[in-house]
Amino acid sequence: MKLNINGPILKGLTPIFILLFFVSNLSAQDGFYGYYRYPDVHGNTIVFAAEGDLWTVPLGGGLARRLTTHQEEETHPSFSPDGKTIAFTASYEGPRELYTMPTTGGIPTRWTFEREFAIANDWTPDGKLAFSTYAYSKRPDEQLVLLNPETKQKTRVPLYQASEATFDDTGNTVFFVRPAYHGNVTKRYQGGTARQIWKFTLGGEEAVKLTTDHPGESHHPMYFQGRVYFITDRDGTMNIWSMNDSGGDLKQHTKHTDFDVRYAKLSEGNIVYQRGADLWHFDLDSNQDKKLDIRLATDLDQLREKWDDNPSKYITAVHPDPKGERIVITARGRIFVAPAKSGRFVSFTEKKDVRYRDAVFSHDGKNVYTLSDETGEFEFIRLPANGVGNSKTLSNDGKILRYKGEPSPDGKWIAYDDLGNNMYVLNISTGVSKKISANEQGIRDFSWSPDSRWLAFVQEARNTMTQIIIYNTADGTSFDLTTDRANSFNPRWSPDGKFIYFLSDRSFTSLVGNPWGSRQPEPYFDASEKLYHVALKRGARSPFREPDEFQADKDDEEEESDKKVVVSIDKMEIERRIAEVPIPAGNYSSLEVNEEAIYLMSKATGLDAKSDLSFVKIDNEDIDLKTLVAGADRFELASKGEKILVKQGKKYYMVEAGTSEISDLSESEIDLGGWKFPLTPREDWKQIYTDAWRMERDYFYDKNMHGVDWTAMYEKYLPLVDRITTRSELSDLIGRFVGELSALHTSVRGGDQRLDEKDIDVASLGAEFSRDEAKNGFRIDYIYQGDPDYPDVKSPLDDPYLDVREGDVVTHVDGRKSLTATDMGELIRNKVGKQVRLTLMRGTVKKDIIVKPIQSEFDLRYRDWEYSNRLKVEEKGNDQIGYVHLRAMGGRDLNQFYREFYPVFNKPGLIIDMRYNRGGNIDSFILEKLMRKAWMYWKARSGDTYWNMQYAFRGHIVVLVNENTYSDGEAFADGFRKLGLGTTIGVRTWGGEIWLNSNNRLSDNGLARAPMIGVFSEEGDWIIEGHGFVPDIELDNLPHETFNGKDAQLDAAIELLQKKIAEDPREVPPVPAYPDKSFGNNKKQE
Repeated sequence: MKLNINGPILKGLTPIFILLFFVSNLSAQDGFYGYYRYPDVHGNTIVFAAEGDLWTVPLGGGLARRLTTHQEEETHPSFSPDGKTIAFTASYEGPRELYTMPTTGGIPTRWTFEREFAIANDWTPDGKLAFSTYAYSKRPDEQLVLLNPETKQKTRVPLYQASEATFDDTGNTVFFVRPAYHGNVTKRYQGGTARQIWKFTLGGEEAVKLTTDHPGESHHPMYFQGRVYFITDRDGTMNIWSMNDSGGDLKQHTKHTDFDVRYAKLSEGNIVYQRGADLWHFDLDSNQDKKLDIRLATDLDQLREKWDDNPSKYITAVHPDPKGERIVITARGRIFVAPAKSGRFVSFTEKKDVRYRDAVFSHDGKNVYTLSDETGEFEFIRLPANGVGNSKTLSNDGKILRYKGEPSPDGKWIAYDDLGNNMYVLNISTGVSKKISANEQGIRDFSWSPDSRWLAFVQEARNTMTQIIIYNTADGTSFDLTTDRANSFNPRWSPDGKFIYFLSDRSFTSLVGNPWGSRQPEPYFDASEKLYHVALKRGARSPFREPDEFQADKDDEEEESDKKVVVSIDKMEIERRIAEVPIPAGNYSSLEVNEEAIYLMSKATGLDAKSDLSFVKIDNEDIDLKTLVAGADRFELASKGEKILVKQGKKYYMVEAGTSEISDLSESEIDLGGWKFPLTPREDWKQIYTDAWRMERDYFYDKNMHGVDWTAMYEKYLPLVDRITTRSELSDLIGRFVGELSALHTSVRGGDQRLDEKDIDVASLGAEFSRDEAKNGFRIDYIYQGDPDYPDVKSPLDDPYLDVREGDVVTHVDGRKSLTATDMGELIRNKVGKQVRLTLMRGTVKKDIIVKPIQSEFDLRYRDWEYSNRLKVEEKGNDQIGYVHLRAMGGRDLNQFYREFYPVFNKPGLIIDMRYNRGGNIDSFILEKLMRKAWMYWKARSGDTYWNMQYAFRGHIVVLVNENTYSDGEAFADGFRKLGLGTTIGVRTWGGEIWLNSNNRLSDNGLARAPMIGVFSEEGDWIIEGHGFVPDIELDNLPHETFNGKDAQLDAAIELLQKKIAEDPREVPPVPAYPDKSFGNNKKQE
């Protein structure tokens, strides 16, 4: 995939000519071809985004004029009806807020101060600006808002879940999209969150869905002369179509088959849209489209060489040399060798379009072994550690991502594993790799014997337990050192080759000993790991064996031999020679061994528990685990065994591998101050483009890539890399080829983006305000409410002591007149957690109060919605129905489930609200709780009857889902139904069910997520992915009535549960008659 300078086109050209060829491509006299996005058009002028800024250009194309120069990006420009003003979205002070500026240039005016994104949509004919934001919606969903720049008033459009709005000529009818864009780059998507176009006329009863004939996406509506033009993939590629304003008379206008139409705007019969890296013009009169020849007059500032002055944030690996005198650092895809004390700093940065991974020192410290993608695949190469000399390729058969290599002590082998969970040894002299494990369940860690004849590695068995396997390089045989009855890991050889030490989770000590207690406590195993060692030869005396009269003879035998270590292993009954090192069990990891001691990480118990680098001396007189370095994050023993590299926080230290605690690390710190290196963005981005493509190939769950010709996709989009001018544009381009897989969980984001580093907090008072000119301030329209049982998470104004009420008017903030500001938020910028003085007017009564604003009100708005739902359920359900909402499926959400479920476990009905659930991985936790059944009952003399299983829910359950139920939220709903736990209500969900992690980071910490684990059913069908979970009862929350307070889905859940409770109350069985066990003369007389 690399440029071949000896190919037919460039062969024979001198290096100077080649250089001039590329320079002329970048700096032509007529400007530079950029990567154009977010166009809008008015009359004969187009505005668009490129190079992170806004530009204008004539409708016919030509040399564009730059409008903005801020370091942060501007997006979504939109012309006002008279063409004199451009609205746009930018994050000049941190949040993505709404701005306007004159079309001819000028200082931008900020209009929103809510700390939520505000995306410019369109203008009404009378000059109001429509934007979408979360800020005015209690649900975590987009709300359409109209801003009047003349009066500074903001008015919510009475629609729930509306975005991408445009208006008819009267301004009374709005065409909009719902649901909002889901954020994934998926092409030909037909899941529940596929955007559809709706229409609403102010004063009308309800919004009407216009695009009812296609399950895929239809978005970016544009109104013109009675027709709605929009983007849709009805023919498999996103193109421009139109329909009448009732949704009929469909017509296709563009017929592109390669690159999608991405974004479009319309004015006076002209549609301008993004396709590939270019802008196109479609003339409605002539029904013709053409690519616009647009160039940028720019100095290409973001393509200039730059110096990374904080490379530490990109560190992916640090390892010591054998003596602990140097470290090799892998950061930003480059390699650096730094002295531990003093010496020369060596950089391997001259190859601009190559990524190095996982660099380590050779056995003698003279070389560095690393993985390089210079050939297009990651291959092992050797570099001189002092930077003098050429590199040498050691392997040439790469087909999938390989991981860090471990050189053998004799310098002949490199052991490594790969993304396919295979284990290999590479013969350095021949370049041939031999696969030594092929069960593909998972490889953990591995280590060489001192004589390089044996390799111990950890392999996951089919029951998920990890075993230690021993491989012999001489004859190619392997045997199991440990069984699959427990997890055994971190095998390390003693320097004399007589023992292998390892850790194993064979201590079963639960902090919870029984199921009795509040909220049904469950076992929690702590201090699970024990330290073990195994004698490799029969009769070898353990160094920890209690002293006896034979010890002296053994010591003499050991001192007699000073020969080269040769490791010999008696395999017969070796598992019976496994013995504990006599120290208490603990939370141990990361084992290392030298001649004096065993080193490991030891973690305390509890939240935010600290880890220490600990050691136990190898002797039989003082066998105790002691601390070497307190508060260490990780460590690595240098191969000679004399030094230890310690990481603590963001700093690295080289300490003596001794047996005395080190309380002061300052003298051992490795100085990385002044570490910088140059980057050439274009070459860097080409490597990132290739890396993202390759990792998608290697990580994607289907080796056949959903049938897509993956190499062709690389080649299709590669030419557009030359059009890229910012890291954000590169992410956008990567998203194009990733989207060809038509899979979800495929967002592309992050990386080394240009930022201005300003982050001015917009504080919140936890209330909704409106501008009140008549009363000279901002009126408090609503104070967000929350569960009074948890007063730590309530609005700053929800304080009885302050006595603030809805309807009060804030006339001054810290003495400043409120109405001198555009928005209430403007007055409390940079005031988070600080005292603020508010002057309030209630009628004619004035008072001053002191409050402390909070950072974000998103959580308050969300809690208000959750709490109001709970109160509604309790009221309408006559306190017979419980309500639990889960925002996502992570650790915090498990906490929320415990907080909300157990107080209502004994009610006859339960609603579990999974709407807006963002996913995670705790579905099995919650399903397990709901599956518990009551099978016996207890009754004491007093109190209610209770049952076993404890806290089993005996009533009826309804689960709510909607378009914004994602990932594990969908898996939970599917499992809930298949396990027969109840009824599901709502609408079809997102449809993302190929599971993943986010380990496939690019060199600049950017991410192109690759779904890794497909999900199928008992029947052998792939489920949920691309379509979504379809509930038992399909019911939509319509936009207008939902805005006005109705929740049809919640109401339906309450009604269904009331019906089921009436039909099957599932009451606790009555206490039976007590037995009469009297006998003879002891019978009670009546």
